Amino acid sequence: MKLNFSKNTDGLVPAIIQDATTKIVLMLGYMNKESLAITRKTGKVTFYSRSKQRLWTKGETSGNFLQLVDIKADCDKDALLIQANPQGPTCHEGDDTCWGQENKSNFGFFSILEKTISKRKIDNQDDSYVASLFRKGINKIAQKVGEEAIETIIEAKDDDKELFLNESADLLFHYLILLKAKGFSLNDIEDVLLRRKT
Repeated sequence: MKLNFSKNTDGLVPAIIQDATTKIVLMLGYMNKESLAITRKTGKVTFYSRSKQRLWTKGETSGNFLQLVDIKADCDKDALLIQANPQGPTCHEGDDTCWGQENKSNFGFFSILEKTISKRKIDNQDDSYVASLFRKGINKIAQKVGEEAIETIIEAKDDDKELFLNESADLLFHYLILLKAKGFSLNDIEDVLLRRKT
């Protein structure tokens, strides 16, 4: 990868650090040729500190290193996107990110659906199907997951794609309710799968 370090008079390029798993932006730093070479060699993200006027490896004092996963240059070759695995909080103030954002995976609409299920459980309105399941208890919720799983299996054996997708959606919806009833979320399932990966 050829970078244009001469575009800026200080010979630095901005480096956006992104969690390799969650895709959350953790921080912004600056790199010169030497810090980039050290990052590649050691696997620990290293910057050039403009305030300290020296190289510094993120985590050298806190132990919260950023383990390198991937480096990409932008289209103009004057900025970097670095994917890393953080070993602890990234911000020096103890936050997950330098913007105070929690570093958890976002599953798009499924995360929104999880929040809706949580709200329906708390609101406990009489006309809410989700709330009615929570009122009936864990056995009823588990039973519904079982029923939807069987219906999904039956539709998988046929050729009606629409019915299969509808039953699959019902299964996933009820599974999210079961996860909530047990006090878990998709993030917990992701953690288990990530542990299995290593």
